[in-house]
Amino acid sequence: MRIDDFDYHLPEELIAQKPADRRDSSRLLVVHRKTDTIEHKHFYDILDYLQPGDCLVLNDSRVIPARLYGRKLQKDPGNSEPGARVEFLLIRRVPAGPEADAKAGDHWETMVRPGRRLKPGDTVCFSGPGSDLPDQPLLRAEILDYGEDGTRIVRFDYEGLFMERLEEIGSMPLPPYIERPSEDTDRERYQTVYSREEGSVAAPTAGLHFTEELLAKAAAKGVELAYVTLHVGIGTFRPVKCENVEDHHMHFEEYTISEEAAEIINRAKREGRRVISVGTTSTRTVESAAYLDETIQAPGDSGDRKQGCWQVKAGSGSTGIFIYPGYEFKIIDSLITNFHLPKSTLLMLISALYDREKILGVYEEAIRERYRFFSYGDAMFIE
Repeated sequence: MRIDDFDYHLPEELIAQKPADRRDSSRLLVVHRKTDTIEHKHFYDILDYLQPGDCLVLNDSRVIPARLYGRKLQKDPGNSEPGARVEFLLIRRVPAGPEADAKAGDHWETMVRPGRRLKPGDTVCFSGPGSDLPDQPLLRAEILDYGEDGTRIVRFDYEGLFMERLEEIGSMPLPPYIERPSEDTDRERYQTVYSREEGSVAAPTAGLHFTEELLAKAAAKGVELAYVTLHVGIGTFRPVKCENVEDHHMHFEEYTISEEAAEIINRAKREGRRVISVGTTSTRTVESAAYLDETIQAPGDSGDRKQGCWQVKAGSGSTGIFIYPGYEFKIIDSLITNFHLPKSTLLMLISALYDREKILGVYEEAIRERYRFFSYGDAMFIE
């Protein structure tokens, strides 16, 4: 299977640069797999397609203001000129070395620009957005080592709490196809209304369309809500570079499934009710934690045809699961998602749930109908 099999042409003007006026006013393209038909709706219509007993799985990870702008510190103490401007994008916390100090949790793998200017031993100061001279830096970062794919391993030094300093001086890490600086409104709109657990550097964007009112109406209708956590990493931004899809390796991301969430999902599976994932990150989380319980009779099994029931294991872990056509889903029955980049692992995932050629046909229809694409764009429900 080749990467070109997942390519399509997207007019640049269809890449959403701003969110919709209201979260649930985004458009919704509904794909009926059983009949191979399409409906054009708005996201607030999603309630018409949710049934009592459905289980919605949502990723409650919260995006941190992971983009930092600072200045490289001059190594010559007598040089009063400001150092080079640099940009950091925090990717993930990394374990500190054996000789680490008390702030061992403040070692990060970081994307840096311009990379050629930052080498082990260099120091960068951050004083907040628009600050040119780090007279009183709120954060200092020492470059410790090189990471994978041109990243750097850095150690931060600061007073107080790291996340408080980050909230003061960091910007929301909007993806590169949003060609504008981060704004104050992005601190709210680039988060789901149910985000709780800080740690992502990109939003689980399918959830951006939900409002608290819409979730309340879904619950009142008898839809069960199961919240899991997967901290979205830099793999979201990285393209597939292999010609053959099978040769691609995903970056690992941390996830947690509580006992409560696992029981909600597992009960739905045991009772034969639909499990609907809100986004590809929720999908990857529960599929990573799936196991076959042969002591349970799955709906439809009888007598000597008993094969067991797929369940989700509670706990924390790290996943690099790569889902592409040929994968058999264990937990997820349906998916709410956004429209994804050409040749991306996310497009491959939804092509595993539906047929690849049919998905590309759906995308052609969405382009004809002028849907808005990517993180701040419109939504699709594959039911």
